[in-house]
Formats: sequence, structure tokens, C-alpha cells
Amino acid sequence: MPRIAVNGTTLHVVDRGSGPPLLFVHGFPLTHDMWQGQLDEFAGDYRVLAPDLRGFGVSDPVPAEPLTMEQHADDLAALLDAVDVTEPVILCGLSMGGYIGWQFALRHGKRLRALIQCDTRAAADAPDTRAGRMKLAETVLNNGAEAAATPMLPKLFAAATRDRSPEVIDRIRETIVGTRRETIAAALYGMAQRPDVTPRLPEIAAPTLLLAGEDDLLTPAKEMRAIAERLPHATFVEIADAGHMAPVEQPAAVNRALREFLDTLPA
Repeated sequence: MPRIAVNGTTLHVVDRGSGPPLLFVHGFPLTHDMWQGQLDEFAGDYRVLAPDLRGFGVSDPVPAEPLTMEQHADDLAALLDAVDVTEPVILCGLSMGGYIGWQFALRHGKRLRALIQCDTRAAADAPDTRAGRMKLAETVLNNGAEAAATPMLPKLFAAATRDRSPEVIDRIRETIVGTRRETIAAALYGMAQRPDVTPRLPEIAAPTLLLAGEDDLLTPAKEMRAIAERLPHATFVEIADAGHMAPVEQPAAVNRALREFLDTLPA
């Protein structure tokens, strides 16, 4: 993974394959590694890019100050410049990566060929959710990343994953507890203050695929279907036996949905 200087920091990024650029944006508090099943699938046909976002993974550390979705989106645009990607990209984000995807579409729309949003939402946090993020940030700063893993993990996965693939959950847990506490707090602060983009969804003209795990408790499939109805050119796909981490829980099904969508895009 090369180190790429962008906007006063350094990001680590997977850069594999050749062809149309396909940019994967990880969720919170994860790394590029959550996309391994997709990187292996699509590197033969696309130039796949998967950074560790600012502060995450082995990218440069950040202080425990709000790390906004707008900042991440601008980092991605700068990253594309740094690796000489000039053509519009296909961006695929999950959860927090989806929040970043909305901002990329609204701030850098000319650089977007298509958008894939997995298990995310367009609305801002409700007051109680925002307060919960702020409380968790302080708890993590005081007690470490384990304080985030413990409450989060039961909400991330479908029962089918817990029963059949506990190793998947173990891998995600290892990623969470390996994340710097300052990064977790910074991301929580940033997500808590993100805007409601629902009124601006009709502005996103790029073809968009919305994927939702049928058992997602955090961003229910019903909510994502409603988002699709507000977008000018959207397709909605529900992934069976998956929760909030659909690309990790059911990589083959997600890859089929991605492949079908990508095959519809104009050259």
C-alpha cells in the first residue's frame, strides 16, 4: 500500500488493477480491509482504489477533533488527483462511507460516474443518536477502542452471520479495537454534526445503486428504499441474510449486485 500525501496528511491506499476507476470507502471504525471480497472480485476489470481514510488504519493519526464527512470527501478528490485519476469514478461506500459518498456527489459531482451506497442513510442524526455518539466518544477517549467494539458489534451483523460465520465478526472486532481512540472520537464528532442531505438527493444525477442487508437494524432496508425513491436514477437491492455489514457478511451476493449494476453503466 503506497503512502499518498493529500490535504496536509498521508493516506495509505490499495491501488490494484487497471480499467475504469472504482473507489471503495470504508465504514466506521474500520479500514480498507473490509472490502477485501470486493477488491479481489473487481481488480481484474477495474482499477480498484481503497484508502484507509484520514486517521484510520495505517494512515496518519488525527487529533480528537471533529472529522467531517466533507473533509473526507475532499480528501478523496485530492487522492484521485494524486494518483492521476482524471476520469469520473464509481464510488462505493458503506455506512460512514456512504455519508462521505453523499458529500462527494454534492461537492465533486463532475468527478462521479456512478454511486453505490451500502447500508447507509441520508438523514442527519436524531438528537438522542447525536447525544449517544458524543457520549461514546468520551467513553472511548477515557477507556480505549474496546468501549466502542462492545456496544457496536451486536448491532452490525445478521443472526445468520453470528450463527454461521463468527470468524467474520472476530475480524471486524479486531479492526475496531485496533483503531486509535482519537480517530474513533473524531469520527463520532464528525458524524454527529453531519447535515441532512435528504432535500438534496434530487441533485444527484449519477446512476446510483442502494444496497441494504435485509436484517440491518441500524439503517433498515425500508429507509434505504425510501432514499432510492428520491434519487433521479436509482436502483435498490436487498441482500438476504445480511445486516449492516452486507459486503462483509454476504460478499458473493453483494458482488453479483454490484456486477449487474456496473454492467448497466454507459461506456
